[in-house]
Amino acid sequence: MIKNYEDLDNYISQLKSYISKEEGKKEKIIEQIEENKQSIKDIQSETDLIEKVSVLLQRTSEFARNQAKVQIESLVTNCLQYIFDNNIEFKIEIEELYGKANAEFYVITKADDMIIKTKPEQSRGGGVVDIISLALRISFLEVHKPKIEGPLILDEPAKHVSEDYIFNVADFLKRTSEMFDRQIIMVTHNNHLSSIGTNAYRVYMKGTESYLEKITSS
Repeated sequence: MIKNYEDLDNYISQLKSYISKEEGKKEKIIEQIEENKQSIKDIQSETDLIEKVSVLLQRTSEFARNQAKVQIESLVTNCLQYIFDNNIEFKIEIEELYGKANAEFYVITKADDMIIKTKPEQSRGGGVVDIISLALRISFLEVHKPKIEGPLILDEPAKHVSEDYIFNVADFLKRTSEMFDRQIIMVTHNNHLSSIGTNAYRVYMKGTESYLEKITSS
């Protein structure tokens, strides 16, 4: 209770001191609010930048993926047409599945006015599958960045290809080695394929021991 002027002065002085402290707190809070506003702007700016970079990377990835897709389709198609005939094409269809890109392979053939789209394993039996597998290995090696060096190692690359086309397979492998300047090391039971090698060796057994015999050198 205020009893006299002295008490009133003391009360007013306390109020002024309290108000001064509260104004100091207010100024500090306002300063923090401004700092937080700037921090929010900085975060929003960084978020916008990250989103733009993410979109750019996604588009770059899609572009690179499509470029690789076109190159692989072209190489495999050329391989199929070289070995079989001119009305067969290789197609890759890519779709997003559970957040990841999923690729499906198809063989497109044309008969009269009809276009037939099948899975490789359903087209002409195993021969087409063998050639697609062979062409995919070559194309993956060639389109990979950075380039994968070293020889192409094949184990019975045309096991199911009929004798009607095996000469084409042999010529294709020879031209591929020359075109891409890549050594091919191949294991095969087919004499036509072994005949294209610069060096060819026959492995045979006597009893329980294996022997190596050089059979060509061209």
